[in-house]
Amino acid sequence: MKKLISMLCTAVLVVTPVKSVMAEENKSSTIEVQANKIATELVGNYGVTSLQYAIRSKSKVILSDSVGLQDKASQIPVDKESMFGIGSVSKMVVTAATMMLVDSGKVDLDKPLTTYIQDFEMADARYTQITPRMLMNHSSGLYGTHYGNSMLFDDNDTRNHDELLLKLKSEKLKSKPGAYSVYCNDGFQLLEILVERVSGLSYSDYVAKFISYPLQLEATKTPLDSFDRERLSETYWPTMEMKMPVENANILGTGGIYSTAEELTQFAEVLMGNKPDILSKSAAESMQNHEYRNGIWVSEERNTFNYGLGWDSVALAPFSDYGITALTKGGDTMMYHASLITIPEHDISMAVLSSGGSSIYNQLFASKVLLEVLKDQNIIDEIHPDQIFTSPVKATMPTELTAYSGLYGTVGATLKIDIQNGEFKLPALQGGLIPEQNYVYTGEGQFTSPDGSVKISFEKENKDKIYVKVMANIALPGLGQMVMNTYDYQKLEHNALDSATKEKWEARNGSKYYALDEKITSIFYLLPSMLIKNLTVDTENGYANGTLVVDPNHAVNVAQIPVTNGRDAFDLELYTRNNAEILIQNGQEYIAEDAITPIFGGRTGKTTIPASGQARWYAIDSRSANKSLTVDSPNGGGYAVYNEQGEVVHFSVATPQQSIVLPKEGFIVFGGEAGDVFKIHLK
Repeated sequence: MKKLISMLCTAVLVVTPVKSVMAEENKSSTIEVQANKIATELVGNYGVTSLQYAIRSKSKVILSDSVGLQDKASQIPVDKESMFGIGSVSKMVVTAATMMLVDSGKVDLDKPLTTYIQDFEMADARYTQITPRMLMNHSSGLYGTHYGNSMLFDDNDTRNHDELLLKLKSEKLKSKPGAYSVYCNDGFQLLEILVERVSGLSYSDYVAKFISYPLQLEATKTPLDSFDRERLSETYWPTMEMKMPVENANILGTGGIYSTAEELTQFAEVLMGNKPDILSKSAAESMQNHEYRNGIWVSEERNTFNYGLGWDSVALAPFSDYGITALTKGGDTMMYHASLITIPEHDISMAVLSSGGSSIYNQLFASKVLLEVLKDQNIIDEIHPDQIFTSPVKATMPTELTAYSGLYGTVGATLKIDIQNGEFKLPALQGGLIPEQNYVYTGEGQFTSPDGSVKISFEKENKDKIYVKVMANIALPGLGQMVMNTYDYQKLEHNALDSATKEKWEARNGSKYYALDEKITSIFYLLPSMLIKNLTVDTENGYANGTLVVDPNHAVNVAQIPVTNGRDAFDLELYTRNNAEILIQNGQEYIAEDAITPIFGGRTGKTTIPASGQARWYAIDSRSANKSLTVDSPNGGGYAVYNEQGEVVHFSVATPQQSIVLPKEGFIVFGGEAGDVFKIHLK
């Protein structure tokens, strides 16, 4: 946990609370104090630069407040006018837009998607079974996300949107449509295209005309809209002091909307059915259906994830503990984070937006404060204390449970579970929120973590799949607790390889492949894990990065894990071009590290972007190490430098310095348009 927080934290910030806006003079001071306390905790200890929040009750704002700085350099505090990216909360916008078309009789949720996007095709005959409903409830069977060229600095290039249908034509599904729900971004990109095709308007224009204008939302925009970018709260990268350029999430239906906390709660009035002139109450209520129960799902009802249409949860804990239905949607871009919670039966909503941090933090914040609101309004009598856990007492494990030992996989990785003497180890789970640790058998088919907060069991689904189920209560200091019940791993079969295939893949074990197709304006250049693919091959069992090896140059996804852990699946394809091995993953190409040549060690030189427009990578060796690099870049071109640990030490698109002393080892990448020439000076 400490490691996760340190990775997210930026430099020490001046915490500047801004005087709250009170729409009702009798607003409980307890709510205001509690909200400010948690907001200050987030800014002080959880990597948040600025945070803005608003609560709306009975259609009136009862609290609107903010903490932190919109701009660190000028010490300008964030206020209610500051705009933030809302990330995947944008999915509620495209879901509402689609439901508006349902209201008008132009879309039927249960007709094939091809009815509305006639050129939607895939290399899997089952694609014709996909419906708009399946896109909304994450059960389409699509692999997950085409991230490429979507998150850009000061660049509203629409190529991700424009190329999606073309890329999907050559791809397969990972499961039968409707079989189970697992988080899928591409589904909401397809909904964006559906809205455009059916309405005849661009998506940005549709949102402006049918949502923002009637609600008088003057700060709810997409990257393609014209508005004052100075209103956007500044963003910062954990390892860099200067502010970053404006982030454009150019996947509009998935995560591209900017807004404010107050305007997001105004939009929540639509989602609760309070604006029938925009969206019918019946449509809003249908979005609250327990869609997750249509396919494979964990048995527990108390959870953070249980999908409706668009919603992450339609029965959010801890509100469900009080018999109250709360709906939530969270969102994260690279720079911004958001959470929206609505309680339709009591006409209450809260939005929390931040620069830095995490949507999980924002959701915990909103949950804790909304319980205070419910108590203040006499809807609940008291707030339950956080759960307390004790160290487990080991029990005698039934011998038959040892049969669950074996090979397991999730998207991107395989794992051997070896149950001995009633114990086994699992790596870190839930993005590091749960540490690597041992689990001991404690009875009733469950294994428990050392602190008692996490339980593990092995569950059979559909008679042919065995999953590792994780039942966790995650506590974050100063923020509270959240419950997450998920399937995290799927038991895999041994996959015997012939000698030629085994030899080919063994040679690739430990190899790295570097992205060629990502625009140089991409924010991913700050996060090399998005650009550099590390290949881990288990030839003994026949898997590579969790995919099933099928021949010397292909491996395919086999993970069919519902909830969240089966998201963003991929296949691997490799081929040779100009004596360099190229990896294709999710429609993008990566070049093998051993094909990357050292950058010249002389004083000056040049490199040119090839006709393909792909990036040029160079290695830093002893001839260039510790030399000062200066680059004359063409307009629109740029470069990034990485050290031997793979950390970015310079990114010309985001950092202002003119030169950089090269590390002892590492890599340099140049990107731009085809034919762009970079003049390179080393001294």
